[in-house]
Amino acid sequence: MHDHPAPGALPAATLSDAMDRFGAVEGIRPLWRGAALSGPAFTVWTRPGDNKGLHAAFETIRRGEILVVNGGGDTTRAVIGELIVQKAKALEVGGIVLDAAARDVAELEELGVPVFARAVTPAGPWKNGPYRVGEPIAVGGVPVHPGDWVVGDDDGVTVVPRARIAETVAAAEQLIAGEAERRAANQRLVPRD
Repeated sequence: MHDHPAPGALPAATLSDAMDRFGAVEGIRPLWRGAALSGPAFTVWTRPGDNKGLHAAFETIRRGEILVVNGGGDTTRAVIGELIVQKAKALEVGGIVLDAAARDVAELEELGVPVFARAVTPAGPWKNGPYRVGEPIAVGGVPVHPGDWVVGDDDGVTVVPRARIAETVAAAEQLIAGEAERRAANQRLVPRD
């Protein structure tokens, strides 16, 4: 499916560092500690507060893809909740990243589909459209094209452009090796009297 090494479980922060600190999505956090995702982006651009496009996405999204939604940063209406995430789980979607709000947090955590969002609100969505599926979008100030690699963990979300995946993984692995050396050096420090 992919002709390059995938970022896999590399940390979001390290991947951003490996891209000269670009690619880190602003203001979007996991809805619970330990939520983590890694996979190719499936993009949706929707009108703020409206989730008709998310329902449309489930007609074509593939197993393991990350549903990435530009909802205009709106935090007044939740564009996902328990019922839509049940669909995502049944289709084995790799996770959801919303530049928008979510609700039903306890139920989402129980379902186990990793969800990252700008906010949480009990207010439900509109279902009128319009929307775009499978087009380039922006999420938290970062451009996202279909197939770009999306990684999310406790620190947030980083997007790696598809054309830069191999070089970013290599650079991230070098950074991790350098950090291991610095950690070892820190362990050898001795307090002064």
